[in-house]
Amino acid sequence: MAFTLPDLPYAANALEPYMSANTFSFHHAKHHAAYVTNLNNLIKDTELADKSLEEIVTTSFGDPAKAGIFNNSAQVWNHTFFWNSMKPGGGGAPTGAIADKINADFGSYDKFKEAFKTAAATQFGSGWAWLVLENGTLKVTKTPNAENPVVHGQTPLLTLDVWEHAYYLDYQNRRPDFIATYLDNLVNWDFANQNMAAA
Repeated sequence: MAFTLPDLPYAANALEPYMSANTFSFHHAKHHAAYVTNLNNLIKDTELADKSLEEIVTTSFGDPAKAGIFNNSAQVWNHTFFWNSMKPGGGGAPTGAIADKINADFGSYDKFKEAFKTAAATQFGSGWAWLVLENGTLKVTKTPNAENPVVHGQTPLLTLDVWEHAYYLDYQNRRPDFIATYLDNLVNWDFANQNMAAA
C-alpha cells in the first residue's frame, strides 16, 4: 500500500507568527513529502509494502540493509506526530490528566519545562526532543536523526523537531528561542492527553 502525505491538522498559516506559512511550504510540502515519496519507492515490491508505517519503522530499525527505509519511514511518522504536537492557541501550562502526571513525575511543570528545553537544546545536530511514557512514568528524551521512542518501547506523547530546517527560516540559528516558543505558544496538550489515555 502506498503512503500519502497527510494533510496538516490546521492551515499552513495557523501557527503564525510563531511558525510561518513559509516554513510549512518547505517543511511539510517539500521535506515531509520527500520522505513519503522515498519510502514508497524503497518498499515497492518488498515484503514491507503491505505493512503499517509503525511496523516498517520497528522492523527496519537497526538493520543496516534497511537504513534508508528506516530513515524515511521514521521521518514520515515523526513529522506527522510533530504537526499534531502543535495547535493554534497552544502552549503554556498543561491541563487535564497530563498536568497531574507532569507534577507527579517531574515535581512541577517548570521542572518538566527545564528538562525539555535542555534535551531539545543539547541534541547535537539533527534530531528530536520527546515527552514519553515508559513503564508508567513520564520522561523527557532526545533522539538523533530519524530515531524515535517507538523503537525503544516507549510511548511518545509529544515531540519537537530540532532539525535545522524546522526553524531556520523563522529563527535562524536561535534554537533556544524556537524551543521556548514551542512550549509557550504552540504545544498541544490535548494531543498529549489523548496519547496518554490511549497508552
